[in-house]
Amino acid sequence: MFESFKNVFRIPELRNRVLITLGLLAVYRVGGQIPTPGIDHQVLGAFFDRMGGTIFGLYNMFVGGAFERATIFALGVMPYISASIVFQLLGSMWPYIQRLQKEGPEGQKKITQYTRYGTVVLALIQALGISVWLAGVRDDFGRSAVIEPGIGFTLMTMITMTTGTIFLMWLGEQIQEHGIGNGISLIIFVGIIAQLPIAVKDETEAVINGLRSGLVEIFILVLWVAIVASVVLITQGQRRIVVQYPQRVVGRKVYGGQSTHLPLRINAAGVMPIIFAQSIMFVPGTFSSFFPESAAIQSVAEWFLPGALVYNVLYGFLIVFFAYFYTAIIFNPVDVAENMKRVGGFIPGIRPGKRTADFLDRILTRITLPGAIFLAFIAIVPFLIITSMNVSLSASSLFGGTGIMIVVGVGLDTLQQIESHLVTRHYEGFMRRGRIRGRT
Repeated sequence: MFESFKNVFRIPELRNRVLITLGLLAVYRVGGQIPTPGIDHQVLGAFFDRMGGTIFGLYNMFVGGAFERATIFALGVMPYISASIVFQLLGSMWPYIQRLQKEGPEGQKKITQYTRYGTVVLALIQALGISVWLAGVRDDFGRSAVIEPGIGFTLMTMITMTTGTIFLMWLGEQIQEHGIGNGISLIIFVGIIAQLPIAVKDETEAVINGLRSGLVEIFILVLWVAIVASVVLITQGQRRIVVQYPQRVVGRKVYGGQSTHLPLRINAAGVMPIIFAQSIMFVPGTFSSFFPESAAIQSVAEWFLPGALVYNVLYGFLIVFFAYFYTAIIFNPVDVAENMKRVGGFIPGIRPGKRTADFLDRILTRITLPGAIFLAFIAIVPFLIITSMNVSLSASSLFGGTGIMIVVGVGLDTLQQIESHLVTRHYEGFMRRGRIRGRT
């Protein structure tokens, strides 16, 4: 393993790509510390101390804590992610987007261009909402989070945060083109990992101050390792469907006749079901935070607190639902069957065309169920365990299904790309047997 990391810096091109990636990610972290002018950060920090279990806390985790500090990167790359998801959904409903998806690189360039436009629009709308929301945030003493509210602050916030999102989008594209790994995913990855030193500090202080015994802390560490190992296992898991291609005679040469496989992932949807479900489940808590004096709203909101029975049951159901929903969007058995039929490929024992599509749909439906149940288990059970042990908020966010799935998935993708460079240049990869498989 260590020899493989040494080999990374022995290949000039790979070394340059890794250093460029690290340099650009360092720029992102530096920019995440530059505050937006006109904000009282003590008031805002006090507000986020009360908002850890709402959608504000979830969004803050994705942007590496930049949201609670209201920095120039407070929006992060989330507007870009939202625009990408919108166009991905439109691809299954709008014939024009479907045609662009089938036009290859040229069509993809057009979709990327539309995604950028959508990112700017969403960033402006979100920045406007944040500026208005910030003006209404107050602490227990009645002090506002905005020093001088007004149209000037609103325009400045919109321009600053939208520009920050556009710069991050450009930064991700530069990592994608000149660095290693998926740039946008790595930016989210680094934002989540940035909470690790804070979590280690909080847990160390808890042991030193006697709030938790060292034995319990060791159990938490072992549990975290087990969670990561299980996430790696389910992320790598796939069902391989054998696909046979017939022989073709061209002149005096015979081509084809080979047998390959079509990998169907157990967790094809990745972390998206957890993100969708968590966003919905945080709505009641977020809504109730605006009506602290209403006893009726607060009593209903208690049903949807993380750890409550209603919350856990509904949360698990939504994760399973969105796992099937998102898998159906990103994998179309009919298109796969038609593409296989076009090039002469077939599954042994299955007729090409509709029969193949039905077969793939049936297999995908069956293997998605254990993947969806696993996602629900990872999202709910570890949280119940760590909350019963009074683990700090910074550490519990790393244990949550969203953070773990993103960190493991992006880490595997990046290592898979590095390993491909090593193997191509006849160096040994990270694994002596087999190869690391990313999500793509």
